[in-house]
Amino acid sequence: MDQIIAYLTFNGNCREAMEFYQECIGGELKLQTLKDVPKPKNFPDDMKDYVVQAILEKDGILLMGTDMVDKKLIRGNSISIFLGTSNEEQLQRYYQKLKKGSRSTYPLERTHWGNLFGGLVDKFGNEWLFHCKKNNN
Repeated sequence: MDQIIAYLTFNGNCREAMEFYQECIGGELKLQTLKDVPKPKNFPDDMKDYVVQAILEKDGILLMGTDMVDKKLIRGNSISIFLGTSNEEQLQRYYQKLKKGSRSTYPLERTHWGNLFGGLVDKFGNEWLFHCKKNNN
């Protein structure tokens, strides 16, 4: 199966961010740090807890992250993490949990076409979009 996965880059706080996302979304989190890789002594001691790769999985959700960046990290506004579900109550829970320490960009509300939609920039600077398609029963 082909898929596109959100892969986030952090500046030393990947573990904190991914653990926060796990609290908000749930799922299983796997982390690999620099001290877990072969030849960890090749890295400075202050980097040993940097995350090489983090994987958060829940049902059809896959979110990945890392602290490893070879250039200055610049947060932009051209990419968003889109979280869609057909369960309105679940979407409300995700939004409320991720909202802690965030800045709202779009309040979570029903759109003119009937879908629930909202957005925020979380406390780590990542933009999230939330969507629940209207049930046409």
